[in-house]
Amino acid sequence: MNHVMVVDLGYGDAGKGTVVDWLCASRPVHTVVRFNGGAQAAHNVVLRDGRHHTFAQFGSGTFRPGVRTHLSRHVVVDPLALAAEADHLTAVGVPDALDRLTVDGEALLATPYHRAANRAREIARGADRHGSCGLGVGEAVAYGLAHPDEAPRVADCAHPAVLRRRLTALRDRLTAELGPLDAPPVEDCLPAYAAFADRVAIVDRAHLAGVLRAGTCVFEGAQGVLLDEWHGFHPYTTWSTTTFANAEVLLDEAGLAGTAQRLGVLRVTTTRHGPGPLVTEDPALPFADPRNPANPWQGRFRFGHFDAVAHRYALAAAGGVDGLALTHLDLTGPTLRICRRYDTVDRLTPGPAGDVDRQAALTARLLRARPVLDEAPTDWPAAVAAELGTPVLLTSHGPTAEDKVPALAAAVSAPR
Repeated sequence: MNHVMVVDLGYGDAGKGTVVDWLCASRPVHTVVRFNGGAQAAHNVVLRDGRHHTFAQFGSGTFRPGVRTHLSRHVVVDPLALAAEADHLTAVGVPDALDRLTVDGEALLATPYHRAANRAREIARGADRHGSCGLGVGEAVAYGLAHPDEAPRVADCAHPAVLRRRLTALRDRLTAELGPLDAPPVEDCLPAYAAFADRVAIVDRAHLAGVLRAGTCVFEGAQGVLLDEWHGFHPYTTWSTTTFANAEVLLDEAGLAGTAQRLGVLRVTTTRHGPGPLVTEDPALPFADPRNPANPWQGRFRFGHFDAVAHRYALAAAGGVDGLALTHLDLTGPTLRICRRYDTVDRLTPGPAGDVDRQAALTARLLRARPVLDEAPTDWPAAVAAELGTPVLLTSHGPTAEDKVPALAAAVSAPR
C-alpha cells in the first residue's frame, strides 16, 4: 500500500486539509488516520461547488465518498465537539461521517473540565499567554500524564459508572487547584458520552493494522513541527508530537514500518496564529486569511515572508521528508520575499527531545533575531526546493483540489 504521512513544516495552517483532500480525490483512499492533536485542529477544505468545512477531528478526506476516518490513540477526542462537527458535515451534504468513523478506545477524552481549566490558566497568564486555542486538549494530555490510570478515555464512554468516577475525580482535582470551574455537573455530561458510545465504533489498537492492509491510508497530522511539544519554541508550543513520530509508531505496530511516503506541507508565506517567534513577520504584507480570523485565545493571524531558516529546522526536527507540498502560490508577488538567514543566525539545530530549557533559550534568541530578506524568486517551487534540499512534489494555487498541480506525479504516490 502506498500510504502517505502529511505533516506541516511550519506553525500550522499551511494547508494540510486541502492537501489531504487532494490526495483522497486523486487516488482510492481507504482511511484518513489522525495521529495527533484534537478538536483544536482547523483544516479547511473547499470544494469546487463552494461547499466548505473546517475539519477538526474528522479526516479531511471526508467529503470524498467512502473515505473513512480513524482517530488513533494519539488523538485527544472531544465527543461533544465531534457531534457538532458531524452536524455541520450533514448540513453541507455529508450525512454519513459518523458511519465512516472508528475511534481507538485508549484515546484520551477532552471534557468540559479540561476546557474550563485550560481557559482559566491562559487567562491567568495575562500578557504572557502561550497562544492556547482554549479547547482543553493540552490540559487533557497533562492530566493523562499525571494520572495515567484515572484519566477519562474514549472506552470509558461505554461504561457510565467508570466514566462518572473518573470525571468526578477530574473535576474535583482541577477545582481544588484552580477554584470553581465554568463547566456543567458530571451527571449532565454522562448522557452525551453514552450517546457517543452508542453511535460511534470504538475499537482497540489492533484494529488499525487491518485498516492499513485493507487499502491506502493517509496519515493526517495536526498543528506544525515548529509547535512540537519537544522541538517547538517553548513555551509557545502544543501538547502534542507534531512530527511523523506517532504515525511511524502506528505503522511499526502494524508491521508496516517504512511503507509510507513523508510529505511536508508549507505555505509560500510563513504564518503563525498566536504569540511566539515569527522572525519574518511583516505587518505590511497585503494578506488576509478569512478562514483564520482573530480570536480571543490566539489573537490575530500573523504573516511573514518565507522563512527558510525556520523550515530547515523543522525538516531536521521531523527527520526529513520525501517531498514538499507548497501551498498558497496564488499569493506570490513582488511584495513577498524569501529569508535565507537571520542577522545573527544562519542555521538552527534541533536538540534532544525533552530539553525545554534549551528550547526556551532558543525562543529567546529567535525573539531577538531579525530576518535578512532577499528578493522574491521568479520560480518559487524551484527556490524552495533549492533552499530546503527537498523536491516540491505538489503545488497549490487555490483552495480546491482542482487548484493542485503535481510536479512529479509518480513521486506523490510512491513509498519512500
